[in-house]
Parts: sequence; structure tokens; C-alpha cells
Amino acid sequence: QVQLVESGGGLVQPGGSLRLSCAASRSIANIDLMGWYRQAPGKERELVASITKFGTTNYGDSAQGRFTISRDFAKNTVSLQMNSLKPEDTAVYYCNARTYTNFWGQGTQVTVSS
Repeated sequence: QVQLVESGGGLVQPGGSLRLSCAASRSIANIDLMGWYRQAPGKERELVASITKFGTTNYGDSAQGRFTISRDFAKNTVSLQMNSLKPEDTAVYYCNARTYTNFWGQGTQVTVSS
């Protein structure tokens, strides 16, 4: 089992940047897949970015070229650097860890507005 705690959300102006962090309760080195998802009001949860235990990354269409996922084994964290933010990036962002099942964090709100 693994507990996940997200941080780093907030209010940012269009064009700005935010860095989200997900802290895991145990080593992430053997977690098959970790990622970030988001859910906007009235919409389904969607993949933002993911990274396998081998370091292979995958990005949703909306994140391509603007967001970067990374991990720190020493701190057991997975981060999401978000640049050139747009109002349509406004959502609750969730950290996910996939082992024998899916584990989710409680989410962190990101609001992009002027």
C-alpha cells in the first residue's frame, strides 16, 4: 500500500508556471507506474503525464511540450512542472501510483485565471 500527498497547487495567471509535487509514503523505485491526472468540473478525469519505474514518460495531448514529469528516488516524490499555463488547465490534479491496484492522492487545486 502507498499513501500519496500532493502539494504545490494554487492560483496562477495565464502564461505562468507551477510545480506540483507528490510525496509517497514508501519507496517509489518499484512502483510500476506513477502519474498525474486532472479533473475539471463536469469533465472526466484525464491523464496529464506518467512515468514508469524504468523512466519512460507519457504525456496527455494537453500537456505535450508544456509539462514535464520527473521523480526523485531519494525523496520518494514525483513532480509535475507546468509551464505556459492556460485557463483550460484549471482542474484538480491527482497523483496516482499503480502497483497491484491504483492508489490516489487527495488532489490539489490548480486555477489559471487573470
